[in-house]
Amino acid sequence: MDSHPNVTAVRGALAAAGGNAPEVVILDEAVHTAAAAAAALGVEVGQIANSLIFDADGEPLLVLTSGAHRVDTDRVAAALGITRLRRATPEFVREHTGQAIGGVAPLGHPKPVRTVVDRDLARFPVIWAAGGVPRAVFPISYAELVRVTDGLEADVA
Repeated sequence: MDSHPNVTAVRGALAAAGGNAPEVVILDEAVHTAAAAAAALGVEVGQIANSLIFDADGEPLLVLTSGAHRVDTDRVAAALGITRLRRATPEFVREHTGQAIGGVAPLGHPKPVRTVVDRDLARFPVIWAAGGVPRAVFPISYAELVRVTDGLEADVA
């Protein structure tokens, strides 16, 4: 799992972003939900950055939201001037990220994906994000997450 192509892509993207690149951690078991990831890591569910891909007028939009939140799609669409924002199909997610739902990382995709970062994540000194597969995660600060993803900070819940 340590050498899975998605994990390698995430590690490469983190290194390319510069700064103090965090280490991708491989967990003993897959964590497909924020609650499972929080339990495995011994952290609050709000510290998990859920990577949710949406179909935004036919283009991918990555919303990195606190695991304690649900995305208000009407609010996000209005803030970004999107006519139609809906959850993406598994095929759409894989096409645009190269990764499967449950392990989508904030970076390491074939092409950059427009990204929105939930401002609520800023209240945690350490956030945990997926590392490209359901068993991989990495710790990162809010400021670094915004920087490495070139994300737009927004209230998404």
